[in-house]
Amino acid sequence: MIKGSCCCGTVKFELLKQPSMMGTCHCSRCRKVGASTIVFVKKEDLKWVEGKEHVKMFQPEEPYKYERSFCTICGTSLGEILSDMDSFPIAANTLDSGLEIKNSFHEFVDEKPDWYEICDDAKQSKGHPDT
Repeated sequence: MIKGSCCCGTVKFELLKQPSMMGTCHCSRCRKVGASTIVFVKKEDLKWVEGKEHVKMFQPEEPYKYERSFCTICGTSLGEILSDMDSFPIAANTLDSGLEIKNSFHEFVDEKPDWYEICDDAKQSKGHPDT
């Protein structure tokens, strides 16, 4: 079991299985909310421990379509943890336990800041990967 939480510990959850994939988004929006590295989890594998009532959604303006969740107490970005989809990304930085997976892609690499250097061999794409 993988434990996860926000910075202040108000929001706590567990993953019953390892995430299926990890990736890094370099778009300005993901960087701004502090959720560039994400892991994909299945809704059925997410178990809320406490604090779900302290998670709120940020509704983006067009052209953006993905909602972002955050802790209302400390502001920790939680990715799309309140999603109704069968599989969705959450911020990898919220996981307190180790993972068996490694980064498998970099998306929106054209928006990557000059000061950031990609230091792995993961697939790179200008937008969302085709996988």
